Amino acid sequence: MTFLKRITIVMFTLMLCVPFSLETHAQSNTDALQNLQQQLNQKANEKQAVKNEMDSVQQEMQSISTYISQNKDAMAKTEQKIADTNRLIEQKKEEIVTLEDKILARKDVMKKRLVALQQRDDKIGLVISVFMDAKNLDDFIQRASAVSTLFGADKDILNAQQDDLNQIEVDKKEIDKQEQVALAEQKSLAKQQADLDQNLQKKQADLNTLQQQSSQIDQQITADSQQKANIQAQIKAAQDQILQQQAAARAAAQAGAGANQPSAPQQPSGGGQEFYVTATAYSWEDGGIITRLGYNIKDNPNMKLIAVDPSVIPLGKKVWVEGYGVAIAGDTGGAIVGNRIDVLMPSTAASNAWGRKTVKVVVLN
Repeated sequence: MTFLKRITIVMFTLMLCVPFSLETHAQSNTDALQNLQQQLNQKANEKQAVKNEMDSVQQEMQSISTYISQNKDAMAKTEQKIADTNRLIEQKKEEIVTLEDKILARKDVMKKRLVALQQRDDKIGLVISVFMDAKNLDDFIQRASAVSTLFGADKDILNAQQDDLNQIEVDKKEIDKQEQVALAEQKSLAKQQADLDQNLQKKQADLNTLQQQSSQIDQQITADSQQKANIQAQIKAAQDQILQQQAAARAAAQAGAGANQPSAPQQPSGGGQEFYVTATAYSWEDGGIITRLGYNIKDNPNMKLIAVDPSVIPLGKKVWVEGYGVAIAGDTGGAIVGNRIDVLMPSTAASNAWGRKTVKVVVLN
């Protein structure tokens, strides 16, 4: 019988070691899960930063597109101005041709007059001949007026000739000026249009690069999320195996030694939100004796109470804790943040014996 008890104790000890190994593995998975969550948060921040930069680039592209549209309108106006200038140039050219025709006509008149003058020895002789051939006084006066008009007409022809020549030069300069102004404006607008097009192409390239970065981040987030789901499944499987091993160990110990061993509190059947947390322990000997909800844990050291992060487990809720039982969420702590709880023990020695564990909790409905 003594030998049988020893074998039972050895078997019980070995079976207890297996859950401890599984708990260590589960804790390792929990740490990996926390690291993955941090990576996911970091990737989410990177994705938001890329999105903000993409929005900024798209706004810049919209602004450039607006400038391009305005520049095209200005180019259209300039082209209209050039067309108007060309019409003006054609008009001026026609006026120049008209003036040149007039000049040629005047040259012909001057030529004929010069020929008539050359047939006389001199102008004085011509004038004397005209006056001497007068029949009477009235005829003399008319001949004198005609001579005066003849010589005055020559002078007017010469002056008109010079004025027309001067006007032709002025028109030519005005045409050149209008052409230069229009061409310079057209060249400036064309360069501005080329610069805008180049800038728009660069912004489009930047946007394409940002879209590729966003796509890569999405792929990384998907991969990390899948890895997170796998680790969560491993943690659940390990926890389930721990429960099975603990139950088998208790059954073997009770069957072999015939001793009544206390069993771990079983999960209630009422249902509720389930998840895993890191659980440590504390007692009234470690600090204050009044909890956040006003419980005196010095007077009630054996009560089932846990300290929680209220953003995860609301204060006042009843919570089933694996290996601890049903407790009230009645306290908080500076180090109790996120998926972490502190279970109340009657003494510091008991809390040290609890140590640090990864356990399942159920927030009861």
